[in-house]
Parts: sequence; C-alpha cells; structure tokens
Amino acid sequence: MKCPVDNETLVMTERKGVEIDYCPKCRGVWLDRGELDKIIEKSAEAEARGPEPRREHSEREREDYRPNARAEYKPHRKKRESLLGEIFDIF
Repeated sequence: MKCPVDNETLVMTERKGVEIDYCPKCRGVWLDRGELDKIIEKSAEAEARGPEPRREHSEREREDYRPNARAEYKPHRKKRESLLGEIFDIF
C-alpha cells in the first residue's frame, strides 16, 4: 500500500494488538476500517482497569540514585531575543 501524501510504501506494524500502517517518510499513520474502533475499545478497557500498580525499584536502581544530582547540574539559559525568534527557532 502507498502513502496518499508522498506515495512512499507504508510499513505495517502491530501496536497493542491493532495493526497500523505508517509512512516512514512523513510519519503519517493510516488505519484500516475498524482499527480506530479497536483502539478506542482498548483505551476504554484500560481506563476501566484503573492505573497500573507501582513497581518497586530494584537494589541496583537504589544504588544509582543520587539525591543531590540536580545540585551538580547548572542549566544553560538562552538569552531571549524576541517572540518571533522563539517561534521560528525550530528552523
């Protein structure tokens, strides 16, 4: 199947039991008939179950924890030039 935007071949993958097609070039996601309904249904089931239980941290993760890690980090602050400069900063 081809992407309707850029005519690139779509890649099929499965996410949480639902097959979706996506374009690797424009990153567009395309669903076949009924797939959106499956996604909505699975989302409603997940909400009905409630939040997942918290997991305990392993001993290794506890050893790696440094309570003063933020104290070592000095954030770099960018001088604000203008509103237009911030808007077009992505280019």
